[in-house]
Amino acid sequence: MAAWVVYNPLASDGTCRSTAELLEVVLEDDEVRLFDITKITNYAAFLSGMEPEDRLILAGGDGTLNRFVNDTQGLELPENIFFFPCGTGNDFACDLGHRLYDDPFCVAQLLRPLPTVEVNGRRRCFVNAVGFGLDGYCCRRGDELRREGKAVNYTAIAAGGLLGRFRPVNARVTVDGVSYSFRRVWIAPTMHGRYYGGGMMAAPAQDRRGDTLSLVVLHNMHRLPALCLFPGIFSGRHVQHRRHVTVLTGREITVRFDRPAPLQIDGETLLDVSVYTARAARTTSQRQGT
Repeated sequence: MAAWVVYNPLASDGTCRSTAELLEVVLEDDEVRLFDITKITNYAAFLSGMEPEDRLILAGGDGTLNRFVNDTQGLELPENIFFFPCGTGNDFACDLGHRLYDDPFCVAQLLRPLPTVEVNGRRRCFVNAVGFGLDGYCCRRGDELRREGKAVNYTAIAAGGLLGRFRPVNARVTVDGVSYSFRRVWIAPTMHGRYYGGGMMAAPAQDRRGDTLSLVVLHNMHRLPALCLFPGIFSGRHVQHRRHVTVLTGREITVRFDRPAPLQIDGETLLDVSVYTARAARTTSQRQGT
């Protein structure tokens, strides 16, 4: 039996390959084969080379999963798909009760179907969350620091944004046909799982095995109160502040800002976005079947 380990060389600040190589020790009874995800151009041909008893192991973080599920859209995936969490962000693993460097665990039933997000006329799947506002700003700033060869600390970036570098926006959201308006919005992520942003429990009641998504809006707060509330997102306590934190659940969610802002999809940054629409997995399946 062979273990086909697909790793992301960019994950974990470029150390993912060396970490993936450790699986040769963990999986001593398997023939371990390493594949660079950035060099796989034809997944249909790649997957056809696997034997039924072989295992496919994805090694990396949330961005690795996002890339894989989008690059394999329309293909029948094998049942023996496992995930080895060794990325910078491991919110998917955390949501399932796993930690960094845990042994590979089976994820096949969690990768199909997935919710989708439509941005600028393009539709794609997401694994954890679509983030709009301060979180998108943090991802954009993190990308800039990496290009400059500097260390990235998202908590420090978020604090800087709250203290003046990010300007809150006004938002209009529509959830399953019902519209709401919010002023001074700091974050407005749509969550498929509970966690995003490297350990923030934005939606503590969200269940990725369910058929709805959760929109979490932090709104109507000035900078200092928002800064004081922000640490509570890591434990999920922020949802207790119902005057300033609104959680809406539904199958189709549209968020529109009154000015363009950075948006992130499982950690990947898109600039100058004014609106996005997220659809739960079952809604997506129904649309594709009609």
